[in-house]
Amino acid sequence: MEHIVIIGNGIAGITAARHIRKRSDKRITVISAESDHFFSRTALMYVYMGHMTYEHLKPYEDWFWEKNRIELKKARVEKIDFKEKMLCFSLGEPMKYDTLVLATGSMPNKFGWEGQDLKGVQGLVSLQDLELLEENTQNCRKAVMVGGGLIGVEMAEMLRTRKIEVTFLVRENGFWANVLPQHDAQLISEHISSHGVDLRHNTTLDKILADENGRARGVITSDGEEIQCDLVGLCTGVTPNIEFLRNTELDTDKGILVDQYLQTNIPDVYAIGDCAQQRTPIGLRKPVEAVWYTGRMMGETLGQTLTGNKIPYKPGNWFNSAKFFDIEYQTYGWVHTSPGEKEQHLHWVHKERDKLITVAFDPSTNLFLGINTYGIRMRHEVFDRWLNEGKSIQHVLANLKEANFDPEFYRRYEKEIFNSFKENLQQPQL
Repeated sequence: MEHIVIIGNGIAGITAARHIRKRSDKRITVISAESDHFFSRTALMYVYMGHMTYEHLKPYEDWFWEKNRIELKKARVEKIDFKEKMLCFSLGEPMKYDTLVLATGSMPNKFGWEGQDLKGVQGLVSLQDLELLEENTQNCRKAVMVGGGLIGVEMAEMLRTRKIEVTFLVRENGFWANVLPQHDAQLISEHISSHGVDLRHNTTLDKILADENGRARGVITSDGEEIQCDLVGLCTGVTPNIEFLRNTELDTDKGILVDQYLQTNIPDVYAIGDCAQQRTPIGLRKPVEAVWYTGRMMGETLGQTLTGNKIPYKPGNWFNSAKFFDIEYQTYGWVHTSPGEKEQHLHWVHKERDKLITVAFDPSTNLFLGINTYGIRMRHEVFDRWLNEGKSIQHVLANLKEANFDPEFYRRYEKEIFNSFKENLQQPQL
């Protein structure tokens, strides 16, 4: 019987395992050094905040795996012999495989700062990171977050629920301004600051200072300012977790290079999720996408391929969602930070500045390109259809209520939104 081994029990690896089992009787083994069972990584923050327990993070009961004949092994793979199709572990006997799926995820970026390996300095990616944060904040009064991304704002929210002072160093002039248009980034910066976060724009980390016990006691910023703290959160993005695969015959760049079928350069070896890098980028998407839903889609696609229905990975239109304290964010299509000649933005902001819509379109053709929504839930399937059908900006604006999740909101503000966009649309372009 063919033995499929999956390294990594995150959303990509587990989705692949489930779909392989749905379609076949192949032997499946999932290996992880992080946890015994699959859990929802995106909900880690709610355990720290007291809204959930760890048991709530597990989408499946512990008996699910045995019942579905998916073997789980908690171990760390130290080396792979691709010629012999053999996995070597830090402890225990090696394991043979017939087909190997690499779903090793990602790890926090570090950029060689002085003091980055001190006690009290950490990221927030793994279950172990959550446990370390509990330990590091036992007597914590003040923290410094480095990096203006999604992990950083989650960590800031977590710490503020425990009344810990937070200083947030963001190198751009608005929060997540390398992703959000400046108009949007500034509004989110205001919102984060309103929650008692000391948000510093155009500021980066120079070095981390140590006390006599080898623990972080403060940081020096790029401006030369010293900020005292008990915790430093390194939230400057993530990178594929593939160091143990370097210097092997596996083709790697930033991630593990794969073709449209998620296959590596080695026969019977595939890569999915955060660790995979597309050899040929798909549309405007980045070659490496550390996004929950793309990991799930890769797992589903590979599950088909490994059970006789070989299909390419086609993620479709870009979309994503996040939460900035109590403002929910959704994006569909493309809304670039710095639009060029073929992209124009329309903005509507609610007077209380807790709701915002930014729409992107091509001014020469009026083609709808994408939308960012903040504080307003929209329907993914509607925008997906409009993008696929190549709808005009006029069609989208006239039918926004069709995409809205909250009819109560639109009954109150739809006319204001539409008139605002209509007025902006009719202004002559310079």
